[in-house]
Amino acid sequence: MTESSQSPLSGLWKPTHLQNLFYGSDCVSKHLLECLPNEKSKAFIITGSSLANKTSLIKSVESQLGSRHAGTFSNIKQHAPVADLDKATDAVQEDNSIDTIISIGGGSPIDSAKAISYRLNEKSGRFLHHIAIPTTLSAAECTFNAGYTQPNGQKVGVAHPECAPHAILYDSKFGLETPEKLWMSTGLRAMDHAVELMYHPTSTEVPCRQMALMAAHDLFTYLPKYKANPKDEDVITRLQLASFASLGFMGLNASGPLGLSHVLGYALGSPYSIPHGITSCMTLGEVVKLKAATDASAASQLTRLCPFVGVTKTGDDKKDAQAVGDAINKLVEELGLKSTLTEYKVDKSEAHTVAKTATRAESGPVYDMVKKLVEGLW
Repeated sequence: MTESSQSPLSGLWKPTHLQNLFYGSDCVSKHLLECLPNEKSKAFIITGSSLANKTSLIKSVESQLGSRHAGTFSNIKQHAPVADLDKATDAVQEDNSIDTIISIGGGSPIDSAKAISYRLNEKSGRFLHHIAIPTTLSAAECTFNAGYTQPNGQKVGVAHPECAPHAILYDSKFGLETPEKLWMSTGLRAMDHAVELMYHPTSTEVPCRQMALMAAHDLFTYLPKYKANPKDEDVITRLQLASFASLGFMGLNASGPLGLSHVLGYALGSPYSIPHGITSCMTLGEVVKLKAATDASAASQLTRLCPFVGVTKTGDDKKDAQAVGDAINKLVEELGLKSTLTEYKVDKSEAHTVAKTATRAESGPVYDMVKKLVEGLW
């Protein structure tokens, strides 16, 4: 991969193969079929049990596909356990007529669909055409990598440019069915993407960081409006587009984890059964303040967020970047999303394990700073 840089006048943006991005109320019923690769395509649906059993969304998509519906796997759980992934992959592999996978749901079904495509290619030399219909703001549909959970609780990942979705449909009707806390907390996950891409060493200035700034502004603006009225479909659509802006322009450039908040999210998420939206609520503001205090380059990028998150610049990068962290924590509180590791029954003795997982070290100055941050999450 060609690296970009923190300089806005040097870089290369390499987009994914995304072909269609539809958005708005009822866009699935209007446009799903035209997202299929051809008239003879057979599609397999990947989703979770709540969407399949508690809403009419999955049945409506199955009905819309008609003879093109090849099957549905509706048992993808939080953090995508590998056992469920194995069953779904076997179901797809048994039918050679399947050329398309449709993921409906949050990050786990979308990541699972990407991982199934990856595994199918390993076994049979072909990737699937992927259509994503997100029901959260996690933005998993924006990347070509996928994470799933091993039996020991550790998250592992696969990545290939061919795993990126070919079509995304942001339908506010699907957003209406998402529990409010899940919707808002995944909005903080989107904020996590936008913030950490600002100081990522391989993100591009245009369009990645420019769009991340707009994403941060719209998330700060519309998440409180969603909390005030969760049935406003225009607000839902604006948040879906902000979610895409937070990560959809990373392209094929950025390599490695996004940043410390994401790394902590992986260390806390699947091992302790904490949703990634909630881990972002816990860690992002604190990570921003840590970055502000210890990394001058990161602080200078973080200060660019000030006018987009309601912070008045003073001209002191360290102070202004810390104010951005405070603003994020304040938003989390206003949305009623503040939580602690105590609530998730994580013992305080786990601070070492979390810090070790996040830093890949057992001692040293970086480990010490991260461990101190983690200890503040109880």
